[in-house]
Amino acid sequence: MSAEIPVCQLLERQGTDYRGWLWVAPPRAGWRAAGEGSLLSADQAVLAAWRARGRAAHSPFEGVEPAPPGAVLFWPKSHALGEWWLLWLCAHLPPGTPLQLVGENQGGIKRVLKALAALGLGCRKLDSARRCGLYATRLDRVGIDPDAVWTAFEADLGDESLRLVSHPGVFGHGKLDEGTRRLLEQLPAYLQKDHAGSGDVLGDVLDIGCGDGILAAWLARHGGRVTAADVSHFAVEATRRTLSANRLNGEVLAGDVYSALGGRRFDAIVSNPPFHQERAIDYGPAGRLILEAPDHLRPGGQLLLVANAFLPYPDLLERAFGAFEVLADDRRFRVYRSVKG
Repeated sequence: MSAEIPVCQLLERQGTDYRGWLWVAPPRAGWRAAGEGSLLSADQAVLAAWRARGRAAHSPFEGVEPAPPGAVLFWPKSHALGEWWLLWLCAHLPPGTPLQLVGENQGGIKRVLKALAALGLGCRKLDSARRCGLYATRLDRVGIDPDAVWTAFEADLGDESLRLVSHPGVFGHGKLDEGTRRLLEQLPAYLQKDHAGSGDVLGDVLDIGCGDGILAAWLARHGGRVTAADVSHFAVEATRRTLSANRLNGEVLAGDVYSALGGRRFDAIVSNPPFHQERAIDYGPAGRLILEAPDHLRPGGQLLLVANAFLPYPDLLERAFGAFEVLADDRRFRVYRSVKG
C-alpha cells in the first residue's frame, strides 16, 4: 500500500526489513494497515482498522505481542506523551531491541535527541525528507516506571470539587478545561430533578469523549447512571481512575463516538467533543456525535454539548434535531442543547 503522509513516505523508502516489527502509535492513515508486523496504539479507531484486517493490535493497557525484532515509534505532537511511549517501550520490550523514531520537524521530532540522552540511550539519525526525520536507537531498562507520569489534581467547581486523574495523552491534561467548566455550569438546570443543583441527575446519561472523566464523575456524583466512551485508551483509563479516585461508579468503554454502544439509548448525552486530529481540524467525530445522537436518545432525551464559538455546529444540530438552543455564550465557548421529539 502506498504511503499517504510524509512520515510514512520517509519510512517507505528505507532499506530496513520491517517484517514482524511493532508499529507504535501510527497515524490514522492506511499505510501499513495491511502490511507486516503488529500494532501498539491507544487510538481505538486505529486498533479497530488493524483488527478488521486480521492483524495483531493492542493498546498499551493490554500488553504486547512477544518480543518483536524491532519497533517504530511515530513521535506524537505532545512531547510528554512521546516520552511516556519511550518509557513504556523500555519497560516492556527486551533490552537491545532496535527502535526507530519518526516524526515531522514541526511536530518536535528533533527533540527526541534530548529525550533519548536523558534516558541514557544513544541515538543516530537515519534519514530526513519532506520536513520529517528518522532516528534510531536501542532500548534498555531505564529504571523509570511509565506509571509515574499519571497525575492527579483537584478541580474546583465552585460549590464542590472533584479529584481528576490525568495522563499526557488526554485532552486538557492536568487542568480543568474552560469549555467543560461552562458546560458543567449549565447541567444542574437541565439534568437535575429540582433544577437547583442539589437533586439527582435523571436517568441514564452518556458522556462521549470523556477525557479525564470530569463530566462522568460529576454525573455519577449527582445520581446519574453513567456510561462514558472515548476513542483514546488513555482517556478511558483516566476516566476509570477518576471515578475510582472519587469512589464513584460508571461504565467506561473504548469506542469511536457511538461504536461501542450498539443500540443502547439514553436520557441525556453530554459532551465537549474534540475537533482536532493532531494539528488538523477534523469535524468528523463531532459531526457524527451530533447527527447520530437522536438514534441514541429516548423520546424527550437531550443532547448538551459545549464547543468553541466559531465551530459550525448549529447547522448540524438543526439537521439532527430540527431545533436547538444556546444555553450560554461567552464569545469563546457556546453551550448548546437539543431535545429529541
